[in-house]
Amino acid sequence: MVEEVGADVTYVKPGDFVIAPFAFSDNTCEICRAGFQTACPHGGWYGNTAVGGLQAEVARIPLANGSLVKVPGVNPDTADEALLASLLTLSDVYLTGYHAAFMAQVAPGQSVTVVGDGAVGLGAVLAAKQLGAEQIILMGRHASRTDLGREFGATDVVAERGDEGVAKVLELTGGFGSHAVLEAVGHMPAYEQSYGVVRPGGVISRVGVPQYEPGTRGLRLVVRQERAPGGWPRPGARLHGGRHHAGSRRRHRARQGL
Repeated sequence: MVEEVGADVTYVKPGDFVIAPFAFSDNTCEICRAGFQTACPHGGWYGNTAVGGLQAEVARIPLANGSLVKVPGVNPDTADEALLASLLTLSDVYLTGYHAAFMAQVAPGQSVTVVGDGAVGLGAVLAAKQLGAEQIILMGRHASRTDLGREFGATDVVAERGDEGVAKVLELTGGFGSHAVLEAVGHMPAYEQSYGVVRPGGVISRVGVPQYEPGTRGLRLVVRQERAPGGWPRPGARLHGGRHHAGSRRRHRARQGL
């Protein structure tokens, strides 16, 4: 709930029920208007020497006009606990999972593989289902999580890892691999598994925070949401390569000179 606002805040007022995403932004600059608020040049992250964290009873929200999202018609004192729990996911984990699917341009009828069965991976499963994916393969080995993933829309679960896991996904996709791979782990084996199961011309969308930094495949690329084109262009076509986002996206097995 909003308790106080500064003189420049016009979007919210005291008494509004709001969601505060995990990063703050002005939501008006060129970067924000393109849909990349977490890379806002005027924004930033909570929990540092300049801005306090959000795991507190009271928090100050910078750039409140652009950073908060109002939820009309909800009183947290009387709202259903399940509703509040669902709204809480919109502050972090579901946003991240949805961003992975959105950046991969998941479309109706496609095959999607989600690598990782944590909260973000499960959010990615839900997002892929909402965007119309026909086949959703969840790669994870925690049964309680993958069972929830099936409830969210996963059509298949692959518990195997490494080459065995890659072979299983290729079998499930008729040997082609998935149109989109949503990587929600951040470790190099997960990334290697991802490009093993993406089909030629497909997309890898990474949202797992990379625990590595070789070339441009690591943390900087994901945080800045940069493109790293790869693959060979079609004859006579302008080179814009395979899509590699932060959702970082990559054409299957393309050599990128990283």
